[in-house]
Amino acid sequence: MDLVRHLHYFTVVAEELHFGNAAIRLGMAQPPLSQRIKRLEEELGVRLFDRSARQVRLTEAGRLLLTEARDIVARVERLRELARHGEGQVLKVGLPPDLDAAAIAGFVAGFRAGHPDVRLAPVEMWTADQLSALAEGAIDVGVIRHPVNAPGLSFGRILEQRQGVLLADTDPLAERAEVHLADLAGRELLMPPKEGEPGLRAEVLAECRRQGYVPAVVHQGSGLGLVLAGAAVAFAPRSEPPGLVWRPLLGSPLTGRFSTAWRVETGAVTAFTAVAVRTLKESAGMTDEGAAPARRVSRRPGVMA
Repeated sequence: MDLVRHLHYFTVVAEELHFGNAAIRLGMAQPPLSQRIKRLEEELGVRLFDRSARQVRLTEAGRLLLTEARDIVARVERLRELARHGEGQVLKVGLPPDLDAAAIAGFVAGFRAGHPDVRLAPVEMWTADQLSALAEGAIDVGVIRHPVNAPGLSFGRILEQRQGVLLADTDPLAERAEVHLADLAGRELLMPPKEGEPGLRAEVLAECRRQGYVPAVVHQGSGLGLVLAGAAVAFAPRSEPPGLVWRPLLGSPLTGRFSTAWRVETGAVTAFTAVAVRTLKESAGMTDEGAAPARRVSRRPGVMA
């Protein structure tokens, strides 16, 4: 068991006295948080919280542990900071696994040009994992998808990216210039993992239902093999990998929203955020939130009000 990490979870729950709020602050689901607190209690051989349907209270043992736990977590974080400076500063950055390679290259080159003394260490992580890693200090800054609810974090400028649909080049819809979401009826959908992008999944599926598309099956993953085989479709920014075609969605009903996120702002974090905004605009075609023309959802020909 990672005792320091579990003590960090304990301090957050002790501050919130609410497992749901603590889970949101840590960027994780409530059941795993409850399991980790139970594991810590088993490891220490004491009960830390009195739980009831209405409230959560610290036990006497919990109150005695809280001050020490905060001190231990702070000391370990300080040791990590000293170690980083001793080896030369490293900025640990979380990036979505499906982010375009050109954007990642732009992050590295752009940041290195202005800060040659700081080594950028990218780690591929979905949004939910990044939020947990930021709360724990495992990474310094991340590029995350919205919507998210993480009160303990700060966020940079939100950028928007128009989403279309990727289809196998043999799909009859590939002959069209535009595709309405309702035209995808009966097709299976490939999306990022539910546990990694819960906010994105809920938002996209709600809009699909509103527009008349309820996927037959929702697959989870980032590889496009299912789409290439014609077994599913996927929503993505403009791109055309071999064997696939990208078509805009009529009315542009789906927009990806990205920003940087951090827990502790440093000069390196601020510099990376500026590089990220510039790179995502130049390499990924993103725009400032609200800067794009207002979206107008058109009805398909023949569909009556």
